[in-house]
Amino acid sequence: MIVLGFFSALVLGTLALMLPVATAGDEPADFMVSLFTAASAVCVTGLTVVDTPTHWSGFGQLVILLLIQVGGLGIMTFATTLGLLVTRRMRMRSRLSAAAETKTGSIGGVRGLLIGVVRTALLIELAVAFVLWLRWWIGYGEHPLQAAWLAVFHSVSAFNNAGFALWSDSLSRYVADPWICLPIIGAVVLGGLGFPVLHQLRRYHGRVLHWSMNTRIVLLMTGVLLALGSVLFLATEWANPATLGRLDVGGKVLAAFTHSAMTRTAGFNTIDTSAMTSTSWFGTDILMFIGAGPAGTAGGIKVTTFAVLFFIILTEVRGEAAVNVLGKRLPRTTHRQAISVALLAMAAVVGSTMILLAMEDFGLDRTLFEVISAFATVGLSTGITPDLPTAAQLILVALMFMGRLGPITLATALVLRRRRRMYELPKERPIIG
Repeated sequence: MIVLGFFSALVLGTLALMLPVATAGDEPADFMVSLFTAASAVCVTGLTVVDTPTHWSGFGQLVILLLIQVGGLGIMTFATTLGLLVTRRMRMRSRLSAAAETKTGSIGGVRGLLIGVVRTALLIELAVAFVLWLRWWIGYGEHPLQAAWLAVFHSVSAFNNAGFALWSDSLSRYVADPWICLPIIGAVVLGGLGFPVLHQLRRYHGRVLHWSMNTRIVLLMTGVLLALGSVLFLATEWANPATLGRLDVGGKVLAAFTHSAMTRTAGFNTIDTSAMTSTSWFGTDILMFIGAGPAGTAGGIKVTTFAVLFFIILTEVRGEAAVNVLGKRLPRTTHRQAISVALLAMAAVVGSTMILLAMEDFGLDRTLFEVISAFATVGLSTGITPDLPTAAQLILVALMFMGRLGPITLATALVLRRRRRMYELPKERPIIG
């Protein structure tokens, strides 16, 4: 149902963007442009094949905004909440689907979690939009209504980690403006934490002892990766005149921190990504692939998966039997899930990169960057996506779809089926390593 829900939203979004009223010019958008843009919006990615502010009309931009909001909250979350508001009750099928999408432990808490998800998302988006509205109105002299539209669009795009912007250079013109960058970073990070984490933070506030292992891992890994990413980009881009080199010290720090935050799968850029060094591209690849928190608006394999893999390796190196994380023992099913997610993600990225390299010769650095950006639903780009052939763009669409749903969800829905063997085979161990 989750897969069909996202596919239905993709179809409806494509049809809406193909309407003549959706484009700024006289000609309606063709199918491929509409499909790619709708997929990028509903999968909250931000990759584009056309210039968003000049190609799409106000109606087209509104369609993109709605697709971002629906895709970010989740199709089942949105549909179930809408049904709950209309009928005041939840059917068991809807409860199960919403529980699967939001990674709720039991269906009993779905109703409260869904209401909390929508309420939290709207409050954060409104708060960020208010700050941005004041800045664009008072600081930059925009008309109050235009400032409000800009604020709402970028607030929703930021919280849902979509990365769509209403300027051709994304947010590059505001590279040194903390009143624009910091609220957007805040929305990006909060959206990337995941709804279960936000729910616990809202419920327990500062009572750390009540936080689950998931919440602790997500908060710890988010802080560590934000800091490491900032230091990496400061070191690799400090003297690059096309990126940080032209800024003062304060501007360099803000721009590096902003780029590190955007690799949490947000996709806005305040510096020219295509002009970054190869080292920065590779560092960005790693951060994008890891992503942010599970059951939220971000993509990637998720910080929890990365942490579990790290502790599995640490346990093997130590020669211990059980994998322990933050004072708790991990069940073996979690080991298998983490390994499966990571290997499926690597297979999707490596396979797609090889196919794209066979189609066009943009080099490994740029091609790998674009593939990971699509799979991790990031939206950062080296600028080659519009120049890719149609077949390559369709591969990116498939990667965005897989990245938003998760490789395990998609594989289970399309290929596999859950079954339980009534017998066990004899054990035998191959040589590992």
